[in-house]
Amino acid sequence: MTTVVCPGSFDPVTLGHLDIFRRAAELFDDVIVCVVANPNKQGTFTIDERKVLIEQVCADIPGIRVDSFYGLLVDYCRDQGATAVIKGLRDSTDYDYELPMAHMNRSIAEVDTVFLPTRSDLSFVSSSLCREVTKLGGDVSHLLPGPVADALRERLA
Repeated sequence: MTTVVCPGSFDPVTLGHLDIFRRAAELFDDVIVCVVANPNKQGTFTIDERKVLIEQVCADIPGIRVDSFYGLLVDYCRDQGATAVIKGLRDSTDYDYELPMAHMNRSIAEVDTVFLPTRSDLSFVSSSLCREVTKLGGDVSHLLPGPVADALRERLA
């Protein structure tokens, strides 16, 4: 059984994230979608709220589990028996940001990183942009899973 970790803040989880989760689940036996706790960021949703939303929208995807962690990703991967990290890439900026971390993870714990390109129709979608547009009264429901769009509108109303 191949276990991989798909880490992120997922604040909120978008259709772009969901696409990466689905595709990872087609490639690997066990995909842990892991909400990263970052003490330097004040989230729109708590870690537990994000986990619940992800569990809701991933309920129909076999092989997906949802968890959270704080600390070094490679330590979490080691604890879970994960051999790789899955990262979605929207553009070259994401690649430039993720590549050094991929090299570091490989060098300190022999954890590989698998990059999956985002679908082109979702390549502009980011959690922060969805939050910003929603705060200003815009509708991004076509970019978010239904329960997430509802929760974000309610939270930022």
